[in-house]
Amino acid sequence: MTKSFLHHSFSPLGRDFSRRSFLRTASATALASGALGFHNLATTHASELKRKHKSMILLWMQGAPSQFETFSPKPDHENGGGTEAIRTSVPGIEIASTWTETAKAMNDIALIRSMTNKEGNHQRATYQMHTGYVPSGSVKHPSLGANIAHRIAPDDFDLPSIVSIGGGRLGGGTTGTGPGFLGVEYEPFRVAQAGELPQNVALPTSPDRFIRRRSLLSQLDGEFAKRGAAQTVKDHGDIYAKAADLVLSPELKAFDLANEPQSLKDRYGDTDFGRGCLLARRLVESGVTYVEVNLGNWDTHSDNSEECATLSGQCDPAFATLIADLKDRGLLDDTLIVWAGEFGRTPRINARAGRDHFPRAFNAALAGCGVQGGQVIGATSAGGDNVTDRPVTVPDLFHSVCKALEVDMHSETMSPLGRPMKIVEGGAPVNELFS
Repeated sequence: MTKSFLHHSFSPLGRDFSRRSFLRTASATALASGALGFHNLATTHASELKRKHKSMILLWMQGAPSQFETFSPKPDHENGGGTEAIRTSVPGIEIASTWTETAKAMNDIALIRSMTNKEGNHQRATYQMHTGYVPSGSVKHPSLGANIAHRIAPDDFDLPSIVSIGGGRLGGGTTGTGPGFLGVEYEPFRVAQAGELPQNVALPTSPDRFIRRRSLLSQLDGEFAKRGAAQTVKDHGDIYAKAADLVLSPELKAFDLANEPQSLKDRYGDTDFGRGCLLARRLVESGVTYVEVNLGNWDTHSDNSEECATLSGQCDPAFATLIADLKDRGLLDDTLIVWAGEFGRTPRINARAGRDHFPRAFNAALAGCGVQGGQVIGATSAGGDNVTDRPVTVPDLFHSVCKALEVDMHSETMSPLGRPMKIVEGGAPVNELFS
């Protein structure tokens, strides 16, 4: 699995075009001669998906953002909390007044104002919003990122296929983002703070000597495997191989923001989240399949208005600039951006000027990868107490993500219990997103 440092071919998009051309030609020749059976046809389809290099960026609003202070303001109702609404670039669509840059980008954004769920606990809802399933003691479900990468991430790529950037004070921002039963190959690579190269990636010796040391380690592990530790050795070897490929790869520089123009950095915002979104763009441009950028803490049980204004001030320029940056580089058509949190906040303001947990009605926003921007899907009542039009569930959202990325929702993987598991059970795509 290890690649020679001296013979590694580098392209700015992290793609081996000669290999891609060879595989496409070989597949076409085999099909023409009738040499491929049904199984091979399915394998060929999966390979084609991987060569399309579609990506997803999840902007995770850890802690659950208030829909009233983001994309479903109610300025004319007492539940609105004093939040004002502003016009956007799309006539008839208004959002909270602190989202001035996002308002300008609304032509590229589709808002879902009718997300609805039953999970009002942070950990359980975060797990469900990341895996599509409620927590179960019998199985640890793979995250959406792991499922997506399992199906469409390129096999011959040195950078991690899944990267998680940042985190929130609750500690729940990464709950449910693991690989589950898909194994360590789909464990997310975590970046605590964007802006610098990951820690511990400097080689302690020359590349050739490092490779020789790895070979010796493999021999020692082989002896251990023969003594009944084959699975442990395999898991350790997979992790070590991923780390080795990363530190030896020229594409490691995708994590370094130093050469980005200062003017672009300023547009994203001088914040950890802004730098995280800029890093997300660099990673998908380099070929990474799934990136999650975390912004917390939206758990505004107290001082909701002030806290939301502060967090919106960080998210707003980064979200809008990420869309524009991807669009300018011709990447938005193949990159899906999803903005979401685990649930919404209560319509009524509590005694501490805050809003509490409210899964019955909340927001999500999508852009790119075939999503038709400039529209609002669903609606809530005048006071935001209930969904009154086009309810959208978590499974519905997952179906929509898979439709955008051309992933087959009906494909299954086998759990350790011998049960075939779909990416999510139930639901249907929100087809309005694509029309």
